[in-house]
Amino acid sequence: MTMSTVFQHRNACIRRFPLLVAGLTLTLGAAACGKAPTPPPPAPPPVTVTAPLQQDVPIKLNYVGTTQAFENVNIRARVQGELEQITFKPSALVKKGKLLFVVEPEPYIATRDRAVASLQSAEAGLRRAESDLDRLEEAVKTNAVSAQEVTRAQAERDQAEAALAESKAALVTAEIQLSYTEIHTPINGVISRNLVDVGNLVGAGEATLLATVRNIDPIFVFFEVDERMISRILAEVDGKRPEPGNESERPIEFILEETGLRVQGAIDFIDNTVDPETGTIMVRAVFPNPKALVLPGVYVKVIVEGGLLEDAIVVEEKAIGTDLSGKYLYVVGTDNVVEHRPVELGPRQEDGTIVISSGLEQGEHYIVDGLLRARPGLPVTPQTAGSGS
Repeated sequence: MTMSTVFQHRNACIRRFPLLVAGLTLTLGAAACGKAPTPPPPAPPPVTVTAPLQQDVPIKLNYVGTTQAFENVNIRARVQGELEQITFKPSALVKKGKLLFVVEPEPYIATRDRAVASLQSAEAGLRRAESDLDRLEEAVKTNAVSAQEVTRAQAERDQAEAALAESKAALVTAEIQLSYTEIHTPINGVISRNLVDVGNLVGAGEATLLATVRNIDPIFVFFEVDERMISRILAEVDGKRPEPGNESERPIEFILEETGLRVQGAIDFIDNTVDPETGTIMVRAVFPNPKALVLPGVYVKVIVEGGLLEDAIVVEEKAIGTDLSGKYLYVVGTDNVVEHRPVELGPRQEDGTIVISSGLEQGEHYIVDGLLRARPGLPVTPQTAGSGS
């Protein structure tokens, strides 16, 4: 083989080498792609499911009420004068009849004394008029005086009697006015601060407000109830409206949200008119308040028992969701696929459950935990509480 032939053969091999390398690369790449495994689809997310309970549920109706004092008295000055004494401490508990204020009594003592003197004068005048009449009536029998003089004496006697009656009335008025200078509380209760200080003129042109006494044991709670509930309450008592000593026996309590205080009471008043705009009627309940823990003017939660709801469907309230369409549950159905189920709610219970009025049947399962991992129309891995992940 000549040298020329050798060089031609070498050049031909060099030209064919890139094609071989490229073909080999494609072959190896194709082989590599064919051997890679397909990743498995992700497992459905785990969620905790449970079945609703079916049980008899006592209906407890909730209202918002306002507390008011059982008795409320404004203490006012009923006579004019300088305020001389204040005999209580603000916010103290005062008993009926306790002396609270003293208005200067001297002018009224003087008026009373004048009335006493006037009464004594009138009594003396009447005695003289009666004596004169008796004397003239004896004298007319012997014609010593005329009948006209007797008639005049009788008129003077009558005038003396009228003057005596007027003096007695004036004395009573003076004594009443004098009694007003000492101001007592007419009820038991807690007294406010004094609104006027000693040394000020009170009762000038108006009955000056001096303080307020409120009896808050027991205490009233007023709240609005729908007319259907009132009809049921009245039916229970055979139409007899509540009154002192005949309060409704329907269990009722209020809760002071700030402290959790719960107090049992009774309905003692139902108004006589339904508000046509709201369809509600005013109801009043009375509750014991011996430690004065509840003050007038606060809002409380009022709970009224409304009977028994038989065979109710009950779920955990934390499973309830809310969207623009209303309340819903996530129900796990066929093939563990999640279903968005609109529901109507009934009364809430104190144990964290709630009645489902419609939308869920006994035997179905709803998601109670893992709601954020569930999507309507997609499967999940249902687990029961305590079964682990």
